[in-house]
Amino acid sequence: MDTTTTEIADGIFRISTPVEMPPKGFSMNQFIVKADEPLLFHTGPRGMFPLVSDAVSKIVPLDQLRWITFGHVEADECGSMNLFLEAAPNAQVAHGALGCEVSINDLADREPRPLGDGEVMDLGGKRVRNIETPHVPHNWESHILFEETTGTLLCGDLFTSLGDGSPALSTDDPVAPAIEAEDMFHATSITPSTPTTMRRLADLEPKVLAVMHGPSYQGDGGASLRALADAYEQRYLGAATR
Repeated sequence: MDTTTTEIADGIFRISTPVEMPPKGFSMNQFIVKADEPLLFHTGPRGMFPLVSDAVSKIVPLDQLRWITFGHVEADECGSMNLFLEAAPNAQVAHGALGCEVSINDLADREPRPLGDGEVMDLGGKRVRNIETPHVPHNWESHILFEETTGTLLCGDLFTSLGDGSPALSTDDPVAPAIEAEDMFHATSITPSTPTTMRRLADLEPKVLAVMHGPSYQGDGGASLRALADAYEQRYLGAATR
């Protein structure tokens, strides 16, 4: 596995490791928001901790890492959470209040910081806003972070695509690859509120979509989110009328 690091927005770094998975491969991505209080979004699974932590340490010394965050409770999102807490003695997990109550209070080796919907964390030079997105793309406790100074949406499993994750930052339409991946994985919770939640994220008009699986996207993130919402709405309404 060849782990690469790319700055996809000012002070926001993507760590990416391709993994073998038929038919086209897959990628595991984490993101560092470099600030006075550095933040890691996604930890990767336990088995990838040596690769990911080494890549993180080249951007931010582990003993300076302040926040460990992720979109929802799943191995590829937070499998290395406690390993990072051990390696980064000043770090604390931050997650939506529901996720803390349901799982993280028990799972994390140190008490997490619960975040309210819309709460902004001032990292010193960067500001991340917590946005609760229940069941989008999946899991009750799902949330997403929006870095306000760069317009970067740390969007987790939204816009998941197949392949090795290259290029690191693309201007190509991310919607069609996301629908292709959905047809393969059926990973998204399609509920009446799914398109509404995506359109609420679109109203942020992000300039960069930091995608966990696949290339990140630079361009009109709002338009891409509205197009994704339309695609899921058609699927939901179509299923409801059959």
